[in-house]
Amino acid sequence: MIKGITLVRAAHSPAVFDALVSFFSVLGFEPGKGWDDEVNRGRPFLAPLGNLEFVDGKVTTASDTLIEVTALDDVRQVVEHWLAKHLSAAEAAKRISPTADTHWKSRAFTVEPVPGVSYMFWEWIDPLKGKPVALEGDLVGSGMKFAVIAARWNAVITERLLQGALDCLYRSGVRKEDVNVLRVPGAWEVPAAARAVAETRLVDAVITLGCLIRGETAHYEAIYNEVARGIGQSQQDTQVPHSFGVLTCDTLEQALDRAGLKSGNKGFEAAAAAIEMVSLGRKIGEEAGKKLAADRLEASR
Repeated sequence: MIKGITLVRAAHSPAVFDALVSFFSVLGFEPGKGWDDEVNRGRPFLAPLGNLEFVDGKVTTASDTLIEVTALDDVRQVVEHWLAKHLSAAEAAKRISPTADTHWKSRAFTVEPVPGVSYMFWEWIDPLKGKPVALEGDLVGSGMKFAVIAARWNAVITERLLQGALDCLYRSGVRKEDVNVLRVPGAWEVPAAARAVAETRLVDAVITLGCLIRGETAHYEAIYNEVARGIGQSQQDTQVPHSFGVLTCDTLEQALDRAGLKSGNKGFEAAAAAIEMVSLGRKIGEEAGKKLAADRLEASR
């Protein structure tokens, strides 16, 4: 029954609010639906996992807000860059602690982006806890090239999906000149455009975006099946990763929820999946290259 947990933090002034929004925006959180009204304004930041913890005894952490990450050193670089941009060198050095091991088998550092407001970023020293190491992609898009196929039909939805996808790509380090947006009339035309651009081998992955809303006829089912089949077939035939960001919804309200209102932005998620698959493909290639080199060395002995 529990869906999520939200921690509300009141900023002491508009300047503090703006500083905190700026700070969390550069860290890669998915932005939630903000608001501005006559009472207040808010900017939510979403994370895949949330916890509420109670402690009986002495609290040993330097902050009551702990943010778990998977690349602590990279996060620290982003934080240090933000501090250097907004503070003097001397003040920035005071606001961030050294990265150190904790007694609970992790590494952590604490940062104070505004006076009196601190956050601890941490990661497990052994994140797999003894399990076999898995080969997986990461979300660093530097040096990658993408094509985004966006349908114009149901533009009120697809434009939101497109903005979410672009937001994810740029936040992940992809250069704007390495992102090509192709617009097609509707979802039916997405697979053909995806295959055409994938066959050029000029991009590392294709992100497909569209929206189909169920009507009172079988037209919806027929189009959806062909769109899904076409995108999947294009990916298999070209061996270029295709991420699936074509919404299939019963109502316009459902589509809006999935395009950035209540259920995140599926365009953002499709772009993240594309980056991860390109990264994974490169790592597989690197592992294959290492094995081939090792085999050749062994054969030469």
